[in-house]
Amino acid sequence: MCSDPVTRVELASVDSTNLEAFRRAPDLRGPLWILAGEQTAGKGRRARPWTSPPGNFYGSLAQRLDEPPARLGLRSFIAALALYDAFVAVVGNGTGFALKWPNDVLLNGGKLTGILLEASGQMLVIGMGVNLLHAPPASAVEPGAVAPVSLLGETGVRVTPARFLDALAPAMAHWEAIFRAEGFAPIRTAWLSRAARIGEKIIARTGSETREGIFETIDQDGNLVLCMASGTVAIPAADVFF
Repeated sequence: MCSDPVTRVELASVDSTNLEAFRRAPDLRGPLWILAGEQTAGKGRRARPWTSPPGNFYGSLAQRLDEPPARLGLRSFIAALALYDAFVAVVGNGTGFALKWPNDVLLNGGKLTGILLEASGQMLVIGMGVNLLHAPPASAVEPGAVAPVSLLGETGVRVTPARFLDALAPAMAHWEAIFRAEGFAPIRTAWLSRAARIGEKIIARTGSETREGIFETIDQDGNLVLCMASGTVAIPAADVFF
């Protein structure tokens, strides 16, 4: 089966690559990558501001998919795997890289990326921000959160956003093809093999509730499985702290 043709649009500046992807949705004929040199109104999970200094990666992949929301949401794991593979490709090895549930990539224990999935109807947009050259100060994140790091600062490797997309786009296509052909099981296995803090104590916060326990695994739906003193619980969404 032939894969869908992938279109790539590079912009000097945009309010948000996710917003731009949705604006282009009516004309979408296949997967579309939006890459921007800067964002003037970028955002992360829970509408948190995402600082966007020039030189970092700001990109979104838009696809039209007729699938239930739960299945669409599993693509956060695909995005995390693709980012991991792209880093290995541009750096030359996977030393220091790990995946933090639900969808962050860590480098030497610091946060290197952010992923934001947004859906409207049959349109799914996966926004990705990568600290290629610059990282926000630790004071910019909430207490206890993983401190941000940059690829350049941790490895000495300088990568342009365009070159990073050259590695990321085929990695996304690779894992997407596996997901469509075989479902979530191989994605889950691959993600767990790269996961940070498996078998260790973590904290999961959901709104006003805080749970602490051992990170056992992720289940077949991508939920965090946490072993607590009161028993094992599957958590669909939370902020995780180490």
